[in-house]
Amino acid sequence: MDTKEKMVARRTPEPTIGGSFYIRAGEMEWKPTRFDKVSMKILYEDKEKGEMTCMIKLDPGAYIPFHQHPELEQAYMLAGSMEDHDGVARAGDFIWRKAGSRHDNTSKEGAIILAVYRKPNLYYHATGETSGF
Repeated sequence: MDTKEKMVARRTPEPTIGGSFYIRAGEMEWKPTRFDKVSMKILYEDKEKGEMTCMIKLDPGAYIPFHQHPELEQAYMLAGSMEDHDGVARAGDFIWRKAGSRHDNTSKEGAIILAVYRKPNLYYHATGETSGF
């Protein structure tokens, strides 16, 4: 090995064996949530930190009640459409909401969304209940 090859070899980091987690989302079942016509697949979750990455499926006519995002929310529309007071998001659109933002969602045609949360949503119901999915 010449000097250049040795320098390249020293700068190349070793892989972390067992550090990658492959989730076969297509093989997972959709799990119902407490909201009618809304189901999800949890791809990653750290309950202690409140972090979650999931796929959310909204059947036609689905409604997610008014809620607040305590931290940044990121959502990528994989299929269908979803709307709130700010507009309509369609397949291929990316939406992010800043911490403290509040809204509800509806989907007339249905949708599949990839969502990343730093903290669980806070839901406001007629009873004053606040909790995540």
